[in-house]
Formats: sequence, C-alpha cells, structure tokens
Amino acid sequence: MLYRHDTENCFASAIGARGLTDDQYASTLAQTGAALDVISQAYADNSLPLLRLAEADADLQSVKPLAERWRQDFDDVVVLGTGGSSLGGQTVCALADVGFGPRAGAPHLHFIDNIDPHTFDALFGQVGLNRTGFIVISKSGGTAETITQFLICLEAMDVEAGEDAAADAFLIITEPGDNPLRQIAMSRGLSVFDHDPGIGGRFSVLSQVGMLPAMIAGLDPAAVRSGAGEVLKAALDAKTPADCPAAVGAALNVSLFKNKGATSTVLMPYADRLASFAMWFQQLWGESLGKDGTGTTPIGAIGTRDQHSQLQLYLDGPHDKMFTLLTIDVAGAGGTVNASSDDRLAYLNGRSMGDLLEAEQRATAAALVDKGCPTRMISINALDEKSLGALMMHFMLETIIAAHLLGVNPFDQPAVETGKQLARQFLSEMDSPA
Repeated sequence: MLYRHDTENCFASAIGARGLTDDQYASTLAQTGAALDVISQAYADNSLPLLRLAEADADLQSVKPLAERWRQDFDDVVVLGTGGSSLGGQTVCALADVGFGPRAGAPHLHFIDNIDPHTFDALFGQVGLNRTGFIVISKSGGTAETITQFLICLEAMDVEAGEDAAADAFLIITEPGDNPLRQIAMSRGLSVFDHDPGIGGRFSVLSQVGMLPAMIAGLDPAAVRSGAGEVLKAALDAKTPADCPAAVGAALNVSLFKNKGATSTVLMPYADRLASFAMWFQQLWGESLGKDGTGTTPIGAIGTRDQHSQLQLYLDGPHDKMFTLLTIDVAGAGGTVNASSDDRLAYLNGRSMGDLLEAEQRATAAALVDKGCPTRMISINALDEKSLGALMMHFMLETIIAAHLLGVNPFDQPAVETGKQLARQFLSEMDSPA
C-alpha cells in the first residue's frame, strides 16, 4: 500500500470517552460491506466510469500530442472552470508548481475558478494572449460562471490576436449533446473533448479534466492513475471491510458522527503541495454527503501554518470534530539550522527543516490525542504522482462508502440548483446594460 492508515487514536481505549467503543465501530464497519459490494458490481459492469479511469490509457495517448504542442507553443495556459472542473487539476498540478513558477519547459498554468473582475483584469495585464492557451471545462456546458469566463476571454483573444487565433488557443471539455458551451465552440471551430456524462465534476480528477493540465505541467498522469488503481484494486480484493482503508475511514467518520457528535471532519496535510488537496477534499466530502439534513462539515487546514490559527480551537474549543493528519516522511530533508551562537535555540541547532516538520507533525497528533480528540494519521513516504493518485482514490472511495452509510446519493447536488436559479432570476431583474 502506498500509504499507512493509523486509526488507533479514534477509539475510547486510546483517548477516552470521546473515542469509539469497539462495538460502535464494529457495527458501522459491518455496514460498509454492502457499499463495497456495490462498488465491486459497479466496477464489473462499468456503471460507475470513475472506477475504470485508473486503468485507462488510450485517452492519455490521444491527448499527448496536443499537450506537447501546447507546452511548446504557449507561455501561459489558463484553465477556466469552477468546483470539480478546477480543483482536481489544481491539486495534481501543485506537484509541479507551488507558486514559484512552472517546471523548465512547461508553461505557467493559471487555474481561474472564480468570476472576480479584478482577477481577470490582472490576468489580461499579465499574460500575452498571443502566447496563451485556454482550457475551458464545464461538464454541463451551461455553468454560468464558466460561460462568462469563456466569452470574456474569447473576446479578449479576438481583439488582441484576431478571430482566427481562437481555433488553436481554446480547448473545450464538456459532455456530449446540445449545450451552450459546445454550441459556441463548434460555431467558432474550437477543439472539443467529451466529458464523460457518467463522471461528476468532483470525481473527475482522473479524467482529462485533471490529467490534461497535469500533462501540460510536465507531470506523469499515468503514474497518478497507477497509484489510484492500486488503492482501487485493494478495495476490490478486500476480503473483509477491515482490509479496506477507505471503508475503515468511512466507518470512523460516520460512527463518530452518529455516536460522538463529530459533526466536522478536519483534514490537515503537512505539505504546501497539498493545500489544494484540502480544498478538493472539502468539495468532494461536503457536496457528496451534505443532504437531507445529514453529513459532516469538511474543514481544510495546513500544517504547520494552521497550528498558529486553528489549533487553539481544535484543542480547547467544542469537541465536535474528527481529525485526519496527512503526513509525509520528511526527517532530514531541507536545509540545516546553524544556531550554535544562542543557547536558547540549542534545540534547533544542527536540525534540518524536515526534522522540525516531522516533529511538528508528531506533536500536533500527540496534543490532539492528549485532549481526547479522535485523530487518525495517513502517512506517505514521499509525495509524487503515484502517492497523490493513491490518496485521491482513497478519499473518493471513502466518500462513496460514507454516503452509503448515511443513506444519501454521493453523485448529485440538488440544493445547489436553487442558488443557480436565483442567480439567474436576480440577474434578469437588474437594469439592462447600456
């Protein structure tokens, strides 16, 4: 297995009354067996296309020439989309760029997932549209925010580079059929890739939605899928739910929610490259499970930064949370501290930055456990494409299984539609533009 899953500090035997009893946990874990059966059947009959992506390769090979051409032709690539159309790609591409620029030979990727006018003004002031490509992603093809982003960028390209330039500079990913995004793209002769209708946006990271940007960034999408595939295979081969870490994680979350009032679940990775992963998880968990008056609230945090902002609340505030610390073996990594001139810093002298991070990871876990907070550890030896793919598949499966335990459909988001309808209504009620 590409990660270690330590759950002992979620139980009463380790943390006292706020932890689960063996009977409480066993009762919930037993219910995950039915969910694993559903997943196995969905894999067998391909009724959940997400599960087949991990072993697919033809789609990657088909877009490889385009990705290589875009790496050569463009200095900047802008990915337009929101929610699952953006967060998965952001998460994977963070392996290549944490904010200091792309890898050598790769364009600078910009994931624009909001409609703040100031951001677009800044974007157009920063990039040269003659050397910029745009990937526009909307599963439905009717997402108002993405359509707005697209049309504004398309007009800007027309003005600066001429209308003929768009055909080589825009790529659309949307589901088949008649939808506004596809219709505009076809009328302008833009390239269109099909978004599988059977894969929801928040589960689409292993599709071209996430893998094409990764390829352009110089990453290995096949390795991402390979890591995901290992986790899926382990789940499919599990003889009992206890042999499947995703089932164990789902059972812990739901049992702590139902038996101990853990209404929030905190994911705290100890790596800057996983900051987007925490945001991706928040959508995955929240939008999949928050239905019919049930579900737990996902909270993203980053270690060590949020030890200096949120940890006080976690330790001394309401005991209504489960914690997952996502750690990497980093001891010995990074520069070494020379603090020999000050006895007050003797504890740092000769230690590497990785040593301190390793100690901070352990200290946070110990502090949470000391306060009786249910805390699990998910640990990896190194963060790369394969281990990231494994983590993403783990949490997708954990979410699907948790949905089964809660009795909700993880693949829809009915409440969100109300806000979309109201936004259109309020827009129509505004004064007409001059």
